[in-house]
Amino acid sequence: MLNLQSKSPKRWLEQVDAALEEILVDHAHCEHKAAATAMSLMGSYIDHTELCREMTRIVDEELEHFHMVLDLLRQRGIPFRRQPPGRYGRRLRGLVRPHEPQRAIDRLLVAGLIEARSCERFSLLADHVQDRELAEFYRSLFESEARHHTTYVRLACQFGDESAVRQRLRDLAVAEAEIIAEGHPLPRMHS
Repeated sequence: MLNLQSKSPKRWLEQVDAALEEILVDHAHCEHKAAATAMSLMGSYIDHTELCREMTRIVDEELEHFHMVLDLLRQRGIPFRRQPPGRYGRRLRGLVRPHEPQRAIDRLLVAGLIEARSCERFSLLADHVQDRELAEFYRSLFESEARHHTTYVRLACQFGDESAVRQRLRDLAVAEAEIIAEGHPLPRMHS
């Protein structure tokens, strides 16, 4: 369902255990970036009515999640602040081909893979953290992240031959797995 080519390494859960507050702050940033990505896609493909309609829904949900995470941080006394970014998103976006319609396909598939990895990480957090409230919070986000992933993949298929798009998804998923395997020293949702 998620089209990922790997599972998160144990190393990531060790980062969670060592720096959960950093992960939570980064989660808020991720929700903001997800909303911004959907807005950017809508702006780039404004003449694609279905894409715009779906991006509007995703923006609304991602901003709702952003505010939910901000509330969670506030309740726990964790200040929301700027963080040095990890390299996961930047490296994935670097794989986007420059010319249309391949650019649209890749942008949508990359967004979909990021949603898929978030979905997988939320499930891991729900099963791993001892804090039941936090576990339930992450369990509650799983469905919408999975839906966003499938929406992005479905829309990408509207910009090209479906079998070619699905092959590109597999290729990008392999690259995404390599980026995840390399990891990052900063504790982030996608480190």
